[in-house]
Order: sequence, then C-alpha cells, then structure tokens
Amino acid sequence: MAASIIDVARRAKVSTATVSRALRGLPNVSETTRDRVLRAAEELSYAISPHASSLASGRTGTIGVVLPFVNRWFYSQVLSGIDAVLRANDLDLLLYNLGDARVHERFFARMPLRRRVDALIVLNLPLSGAESDALVSMEVPVAVLGTRVPGCWHVSIDNAQGATTAVRHLINLGHRRIGMITGALGDPRGFTTPIVREHAYRSVLAEAGIPYEPELEAPGNFGIEEGASAMARLLSLPDPPTAVFAESDQMAFGALRTLTRMGLRAPDDVSVIGFDDHETAELLNLTTIAQPVAHQGELLARQILDALSGASEEPTEVVVPTRLVVRGTTGAARVARPRTTPEHPPEPAADSAPQPGGTPERHPDQHTRTTAR
Repeated sequence: MAASIIDVARRAKVSTATVSRALRGLPNVSETTRDRVLRAAEELSYAISPHASSLASGRTGTIGVVLPFVNRWFYSQVLSGIDAVLRANDLDLLLYNLGDARVHERFFARMPLRRRVDALIVLNLPLSGAESDALVSMEVPVAVLGTRVPGCWHVSIDNAQGATTAVRHLINLGHRRIGMITGALGDPRGFTTPIVREHAYRSVLAEAGIPYEPELEAPGNFGIEEGASAMARLLSLPDPPTAVFAESDQMAFGALRTLTRMGLRAPDDVSVIGFDDHETAELLNLTTIAQPVAHQGELLARQILDALSGASEEPTEVVVPTRLVVRGTTGAARVARPRTTPEHPPEPAADSAPQPGGTPERHPDQHTRTTAR
C-alpha cells in the first residue's frame, strides 16, 4: 500500500500541513524540519499529490477571476495571460462573469467565491467602498486590474498618458478638428477607463488652444459595429473632423470600415488612431497606442503566486507602460491650397498629407513598429 501524507507526518513527527509546506518549498519551515520531512518522504517513497496537498494546507488549488465581460477581446486576452501562469503552476481557474449591474450587485451581496478559492483576481470592475471592503474581508490575496483597492495587489496602465499621447500625435500632424469615439460612458456601473481617456482628450485640446466641441464625441461602446456607427455620425457633421481618436482598436476598425464604405481613405481624408494594438491592427495598418494586454494577466497571476507563497507579504503595484505605434492610418492634416494665378503660381505644400504607402510623420519620442509580433 502506498504511503500517505499522514505516514510521512508521523515519521517526521510534524503535522500534515508542515509536510505539505516542506514538500512544496513554501516558506516558514525551518531547514532542519524540511530536511527531516524530505528524508521521511524519500524513505517511504512518497510523492505529494495536488489533492492531498490541498487537504493538508486547507487550500483549494483554485484561483477565482471576476470580470465584467467574457465576450470582449480585451478580457479574453487578459484571461489567456492569467491562465498560462496558473496552468504552469498546477492551479485551476474559476471564472465569475458579472455581466450586468444586477449580477454585479448580487455577487457582492452573496460573495459566492468565499472558501472556494485560494485567491481572487478582479478585472477592471468599478467598486464602491463597501465592495472593496467585501473583497478584503475574504481573507485571501486579491489582485486587481485597473481600479486600486487598499490592501490588494494591483496592475494597470496609465490610461491618461496613453490617450494624451494619441491626441498629441494628431495635433503634431497639424490636425485641429479632432473627433473622439468613446467607450462605455453611459454604463450605470461607472467604468473609469473611458472617463479617464475622455478627460485626457479634452485636456490635450485645451493645452493646444483647440476649443472643445461636444458634437465631436460619439459613443462606440468598445465594439466594431458601434465604432462604425460613431464614425458615420462624425462624418455627417456639417464640419466633420480631419482626425479621430478611438478609445479602442475595435472601435477604430469600425471607423475604418465606415470610411471605406463612404469611398474615403485614411489618412488621405481622415486620420484614425486606436488604442490597444489588437493583433488585427497591424494587418489594417492602424496607428495605435499599444498596451501588452495578455502580459497584464500574467503579472496579476504572478502577484497572486507570490502572495500565496509568502514571497510578497505586502501588496505591490505595477504600472505597465504604453507606447505609440505609428502606422499608415495617420498623416499630416491637409491644408487649403492658394488659388492659382499667372503672377503667383502655387508653392508645394510641404506639410500636405502623405500618399498611400508613404511614410507617416515620426517624432524623436515615438516608436514605429513595422514587423509582426
């Protein structure tokens, strides 16, 4: 009959929990005790099993992930990063989708993951003070993407800086009439990402002395179809924008589709810049603000592993940088050419828009990527 963890504990004269910690290399086990446990396990030809380990330690071997959407590209990419790290460490993932405000409210009223998970990862959820307290009260490590919660590990990007870079890029190209396709500004749960990016858009316009015009903002709800409708709305204005900043690449894809259907092109007629660096962005030659989406999921999972192992006793914060990737959908603003007269022939416009296939404007602080990932 094969030896059990109880047999190893008896021979080493320690508890089963100590055996589990020693064999898994966890901290808070003295070297003398660890050596005694390892010797006992070797003598009994014992190999620790995940099930026995979880019973001995009181752990489930499962990490909970709570998110607001499962059908959006951004969240699927973050999940892929989390899952890759957890699988490599023999941990399971338990997903909980808070698809609408009602489910969100019920989750925090019931806290259904309590005692079912060893740790929790929360993705971009707007949280009230009471909801933040409820997470901390679970008494397991909690890592949060986006929103900062006291007492929790944290990963984010600087959304304000990313949006600022996008709008400044368009201004540096000479654009003065700049539209914006916004995210989910009307969601009753109050997601902060679209709000932060919108504020950055308005701030950069003000810095450049460009008056803010509300009609130059159109809702896109982070979708391709909605982005296409938003672009159609902007182009229907009596004085449409010469450039558009979309808060996500998927909305930018929709915007480009609308341009094509109307017989227009980017950047010849309208410059378009997105946000994310979606894998399709390079295929469509989209200028964008790149963020490493899956990598953020990896960082969250590693924070949880460090918290569970004791390597990180105090919550840490990581801010992941974004960068401007200049491709072919942004170009210099077109300028009106003077009338031609025999006495005054027109001079070449040095800052006219580049022809298709030409090289977009670059600045010393910008990075251009032209090869595939």
